[in-house]
Amino acid sequence: MKNKKLAAAMAAVHMYIKTQEEAAAVAMQNQAADAANKNACAGQINLWGLSGRQAIMNANAMIRQRMLK
Repeated sequence: MKNKKLAAAMAAVHMYIKTQEEAAAVAMQNQAADAANKNACAGQINLWGLSGRQAIMNANAMIRQRMLK
């Protein structure tokens, strides 16, 4: 009975370590893919769209503060 408990504990530890290693590998792949996407899209910022969204947000803030009522 003691050997079965020991074998079960060792199997559980082995499975835990294996899943953590797989999770770490997936996280590394995701970080590499994110870095590649950020480098590819770095020069594609739409300034007109950004300023338009900022103006809309400012107008909404003024309405919420009841400045334009």
